[in-house]
Amino acid sequence: MISPQRRADILDALRRGTVPKSGLDILAVGLGRFETVLEEELARVRSGGTGFKAVRGDYGSGKTFFGRWLQERSRKLGFATTEVQVSETETPLHQLGTVYRRLVERLSTSDVPSNAFRAVLDGWFFALEQDVLAGGSLRSDDHEGILEATAALMEKRLNGISSTAPAFAAALRAYRKALADGETEMAEGLVAWLAGQPNVAAKVKRYAFVKGEVDHFTAMAFLQGLLIVLRDSGFAGLVFVLDEVETLQRMRGDVRDKALNALRQLIDEVDSGRFPGLYLVITGTPAFFDGPMGAHRLAPLAQRLHVDFTGETRFDNPRAVQVRLQGFSRPLLEEVGRKVRDLFAEGADGRTRVMALADDGYVGLLASAVTGELGGKVGVVPRLFLKKLVAEVLDRIDQFTDFDPRKDYRLTVAEAELTRQERSARAARDPDEIELPA
Repeated sequence: MISPQRRADILDALRRGTVPKSGLDILAVGLGRFETVLEEELARVRSGGTGFKAVRGDYGSGKTFFGRWLQERSRKLGFATTEVQVSETETPLHQLGTVYRRLVERLSTSDVPSNAFRAVLDGWFFALEQDVLAGGSLRSDDHEGILEATAALMEKRLNGISSTAPAFAAALRAYRKALADGETEMAEGLVAWLAGQPNVAAKVKRYAFVKGEVDHFTAMAFLQGLLIVLRDSGFAGLVFVLDEVETLQRMRGDVRDKALNALRQLIDEVDSGRFPGLYLVITGTPAFFDGPMGAHRLAPLAQRLHVDFTGETRFDNPRAVQVRLQGFSRPLLEEVGRKVRDLFAEGADGRTRVMALADDGYVGLLASAVTGELGGKVGVVPRLFLKKLVAEVLDRIDQFTDFDPRKDYRLTVAEAELTRQERSARAARDPDEIELPA
């Protein structure tokens, strides 16, 4: 049974035409073939290994949905998760310091669904204190002794990266001291600096005896530190989804080449075992993986990502380094529509009316109508279809006792509510003319 709050969050996201941040297991269709392999790979990460997966699919195939579905499943298995969307201005991939900052900003756990970084740090220090007290040599009221012993244990745990990122340990030590001394403003500044935030006050850095900011060269060492903190706090590891890497194709040539090299470097570091406890996922379009403006501009990257997809989709290997999403078919589109209808009806006062007026037959009719509006290309339909189903049909059935969608509703689609890909699909004379993003 889903909670009312979770149901409301899912339906609100669908009304806005966005992918819900939770509850995706309820909506997932066609992803069952990946479940067993993903659980096996996450189990290896939990045991101190690393993992990498590239996910390919055209617009509308559900790449963002897949990433968030995987994150939600991973949090249930004890992982922390984060998602970063590649952007030329907000998150340029060749600036790993910025990538690290976004990664920390979007850190999520099962207990703290967003902005979980400080909660993770506090949880880590609590775990260290418990380990210190378990030794039996200190009394629980010996605050100074516990502080010193905790700092010593922290240095021991971070010993593996002290040579490459001594500032990480120094800032953590200072953060612990600031909390003990009641220096709230100083503690908050140190959390911001550890999270890679720019423009942290100079007095905060002096307090911790650190300089500068987290940049391209120190970001990966700070990621190592974060993974150690997560492991010692009891987390199974970190699932990191790097979404929309196809954005790199639209960047200026020199910037794109730097970004591709940064991606290659990150994949190699994961493969080398530098980041125990990290499962990295990237998502992109087929054009990125196969086209001349994407991975193929950098031969070593193309070699690492290459998988032969010339065979039938049903024989795809989910254990491969790169997997492809099949995209939506009409049966899958109608299936997810029925799931959303059932979810809505579960929390509606007029459940019987919702199920009767938006029966399976009507869900199929609406799916057919929206597909027709978008040039017959099912792959670009799901977002708009679910938005129309919830906001224009189910909500009205629930609120107006005399509303009958078969009599009182006619589908209209305004240009302003469409994405670029949806407008392109609508303008096409036949499905083969639909332009999908490069």
